[in-house]
Amino acid sequence: MKTLAELADLSGRVALITGGAGHIGRAVANGLAELKCKLCLLDTAHSDVVAVSRKLAARWNTEVVSLEVDLESEDLRATVRPFVEERFSRLDVLINNAAFYSVEKLEGWVAPLEEQSLAVMRRCIEVNLIASFHLAQSLSPLMRNHGGSIINVSSIYGVLGPDMSLYGGTEMGNPAAYGLSKGGLVQMTRWLATMLAPQIRANSISLGGVYRNQAEAFVDRYVARTPMKRMATEEDFIGAVAYLASDLSAYVTGQNLMIDGGWSAW
Repeated sequence: MKTLAELADLSGRVALITGGAGHIGRAVANGLAELKCKLCLLDTAHSDVVAVSRKLAARWNTEVVSLEVDLESEDLRATVRPFVEERFSRLDVLINNAAFYSVEKLEGWVAPLEEQSLAVMRRCIEVNLIASFHLAQSLSPLMRNHGGSIINVSSIYGVLGPDMSLYGGTEMGNPAAYGLSKGGLVQMTRWLATMLAPQIRANSISLGGVYRNQAEAFVDRYVARTPMKRMATEEDFIGAVAYLASDLSAYVTGQNLMIDGGWSAW
């Protein structure tokens, strides 16, 4: 029987993380690198993904490469598989983490229902849902021989409706496109799980709100509604990703893990 350390060990495995230079992407990458996983961090050309990759490689003495790709572009997404294939010749873990969300000033995004832009909605769905499917579709051939794992990063708002009272008196909001795309991601997870088994597992994690210096009124309301009485930090998600990426979860597929401090338990 394998030990827990053996089941968690990711030595020799390769993981691709979209949104790898973002807050959650960096935290997850650190966790997997600590477990000796090789990494490919994918982010936009406007991010600091190159610098992040170098720091991770130096800290954990593991191979970390970066690839600058705008996930809104189907043509650019098509370059990911040949890059991974040439560099590693395999892929073990795909983490669809990138999200079209932190763009509150975008016209037609955080707006009343009647003013939400269909064009912006299409952009959001392209990044959050279609790009995730496209990468799973194109990269799954590199994963089939290695017991691969796909981890889709969703949200509480992909499972539950928004409580708009949280946002009163702030510039924050809850665009329909975000919840629609994240809900689709959870259902896509189930579809992939049944279609790709037994060679590849597919699971999702639905994250609660992460504290990032939001308006005090919002934070107070959010915390009051959360059984754990705090918002999440990026570190709260590392263990779940390590579990789903490794053989600790070898018999787990098609599941959506709520990591929300109890938000969904009420």
